[in-house]
Amino acid sequence: MLWTRWLVLLLWCGATSAEQQAEGQREEVRADPRRQRSPPPVEPLDFGFVPAAVYDTHAYYEPGTIGILFHMVHAFLYVVQPNSFPKDLIVSIIQQNMGGVKVEEWRKPENVVLLLQWIHYESGFLICGVFGIVFVVLTPIVATCFCMCRCCDNCGGEMHQRQRKNADCHRGFFTASLIATTIFIILGVLVAYAANHNISTQIKSTRRLINTNMRDLKTFANNTPAQIDYLTAQYTTAKNKVLSDLDNIGPLLGARIHSHLEKEVVPALDVALRMAGAKVESAIKAMRETKEALENVSSALEILQEGMGKLQASLAGERSSLSNTLSDPACTNGAVSPTCNTIRSTLPQLGTNADFSKLPNVNEALTNINTVLKIDLSNIVQKGYTSFNDTPAMVKEQTRNIVTALPRVKSMLDKIGNEIISFSKMFPVESSLANFTIFLNDRHKFIESFYPQVDQMDFYRWIACVAVLCTVVLILAFNMLGLLCGTCGYDKQASPTTRGCLSNTGGNLLMAGVGFSFIFAWVLMGLVTTLFVVGGNVEKLICEPLANRQLFKIIDTPFLVHPEKRNFLPGMLFQNPNIDLTLGSMYRECYENNGLYHALQLENIFNINSFLNRTVYNRDLAKVLEGVQVDLRDIMLLDQAGRDNLMNFANSGVGEIDYPAYLAEVNKGVTIVDLLSFCSDLEDQADQLPRGALENALKGHASSIRSIHREQVVPMEQAMSTLSQGIKLLQKMSNDLPMKVTNILSAIDAAEYLIAQNASHVVKQETKAFVHSLVGYFKQYTDWVKNSLSAEVAQCKPISNMVDSMEIVGCSFIIDSVNTFWMGLGACCILLIPSIVFSVKLAKYYRRMDTEDVFEDGQENWN
Repeated sequence: MLWTRWLVLLLWCGATSAEQQAEGQREEVRADPRRQRSPPPVEPLDFGFVPAAVYDTHAYYEPGTIGILFHMVHAFLYVVQPNSFPKDLIVSIIQQNMGGVKVEEWRKPENVVLLLQWIHYESGFLICGVFGIVFVVLTPIVATCFCMCRCCDNCGGEMHQRQRKNADCHRGFFTASLIATTIFIILGVLVAYAANHNISTQIKSTRRLINTNMRDLKTFANNTPAQIDYLTAQYTTAKNKVLSDLDNIGPLLGARIHSHLEKEVVPALDVALRMAGAKVESAIKAMRETKEALENVSSALEILQEGMGKLQASLAGERSSLSNTLSDPACTNGAVSPTCNTIRSTLPQLGTNADFSKLPNVNEALTNINTVLKIDLSNIVQKGYTSFNDTPAMVKEQTRNIVTALPRVKSMLDKIGNEIISFSKMFPVESSLANFTIFLNDRHKFIESFYPQVDQMDFYRWIACVAVLCTVVLILAFNMLGLLCGTCGYDKQASPTTRGCLSNTGGNLLMAGVGFSFIFAWVLMGLVTTLFVVGGNVEKLICEPLANRQLFKIIDTPFLVHPEKRNFLPGMLFQNPNIDLTLGSMYRECYENNGLYHALQLENIFNINSFLNRTVYNRDLAKVLEGVQVDLRDIMLLDQAGRDNLMNFANSGVGEIDYPAYLAEVNKGVTIVDLLSFCSDLEDQADQLPRGALENALKGHASSIRSIHREQVVPMEQAMSTLSQGIKLLQKMSNDLPMKVTNILSAIDAAEYLIAQNASHVVKQETKAFVHSLVGYFKQYTDWVKNSLSAEVAQCKPISNMVDSMEIVGCSFIIDSVNTFWMGLGACCILLIPSIVFSVKLAKYYRRMDTEDVFEDGQENWN
């Protein structure tokens, strides 16, 4: 018992499981209802393989050919006892007789009921047992009566044989029957001898099972400390991984954020940035068009203002020169005078119509536009992508405090590792196991010291069984010799009184076999009955329930051993019978080669949660991990200066231009009258005058006016067209500029909001996931320890092997062989009855008679 408790303590020292950590993780998940996705899987750590123990025992028995006989015995016992295992009945009997069996207690009604139930269950064995007892009792009585009857010349004792016509048929029938009976008896002897020999053979195999079981227990004891040391040493794997990830937090966390942004945020950001880019491009195009329009308006205005002065001077000169020409005396002629007066009346039309000198210039608006265009708005989209591409560098910069705290984290983790190692060394495991190994060696030597005695006792048993079988062989010898001598010496021509010596000897041998049958049959049946009752009940009440594990259910019945102790096994091992630990569950776990920690449910005995709280994930380490904070809200796609310039563009003065004044002057035309039409009219009127100097002078003025139109008016009309188009374009764009600027700022604000909110949410998730992965490394370690303790450390297969080995030795080696022995011997005893009958009948045909039947007609044939 002491070594068992030390073994329990040994397994406790490796019990650094992850129950508390797992509970903490579950609470963390429940405390974060905003979590929209489960954390990504933590990178699996390779802790290697726990040094495995190789056990030599193969607790499996295949009986071979004799297994057929074993199955025959089992089938016979099933016929005798077809009832199922009486678990409830046995439990009731044990519970009601806990204080001992008292005769007066059986008079109680409940005990009488139990007794009747037990009799009903044992009815098959009782009937067979009664038959065996009757056989044992009646055989000597029948033998005595048979001897006395023969002494009185009855029962075949009279040495006289009557003549029968079918005597040969009777003799042949009795001979064949006796031969068949003898053959079956021989088979029974062979079956019993095979069972007897199997016991001796398998007892030698028992040494191999004992040796392998002892070696397995030593292997179990020797490997367990190394397995526990391996568990504690693998904490370094998780520790080094955590330190490595913290040291490379910038690239690792940054890459994870960048990867997640590419999957979830970047698609939406692409849309926002494309929208912002499109609006920025539209605004830039509008700015450039505005600038071009302003430049056109400014240059056209300058051209018009300058050209208008020159045109006014040119037209004034022509008007004065034409007036002087019309003052010629030739115009006073009566026929010419109306024409001259008409021309003189049109002279006021030679003048300018529009006045561009009063129109304000657009230089101020043009200057503002040029200032705004100096801002490179086209890189806003690229700046947005660059911000995400620089995420690892930003994360590295923002987590510099974590990197600087690595030495402190390493010291914390080293301290945790030292505490785990110290905890594993808290109990004297090695010394306890050394004592356990010494105990095993002593027990093994003690068991081996009994081997000679066991061999000697088995030899005596083998001799005794052979001696018993020899009694049957003796009877068989008389039967076979009698049949041989009688058959060989029988003469058909000889009369009963003249039979030969060999035939008479055969008959006497048959009668000797009858005599020995009466002498030994009742003794053999007594032995068979005893072995049948004992061996059959052991098979049905112990071996079969042990094979199908029904026997464990009796032992595991609550409150069976003590009315106040619920379970037997935990009460014996841990003095705590309330633990839900049964012998059956322990056997199943050990049969599956799981760890003894799991098989004994040691987690109900030792509270390791407080140890985990102090070591694997303590508060100091949690504070360091909580310091991992990353923020992308400082990313700006457009600074305040850029925003101010955009607002300046909206307020550049384009909307303050006096567009009606410009349009009014542009729509007036350059001159009051079309100069070309005026020239054509002047030439037509000159053609009405008589040829002479006046006509030529007027046509010269017309040519001068055309030259003025061509050289001055036409460029001014082009400038006015340019001015008109620019003014109309500016007037149209002046209404859209505030809206365009607002759209640009709204798109940029939307993109920045996406970064500040959605991307920041992703960053928070990935940051939590990174911390989760760090914690996950420790959780992997604790889970691995728990799984290793459950399945790989201190694998208790030797315990189930011991139970199976005891079942093999006790049931398969011994009980099955004993049951096969009594089955063969019992068959011989039963077959001795017809053997006696057939021998007595057949001896009459072989023995020499004293008298015979005589007929007057002559001697009849006795055949």
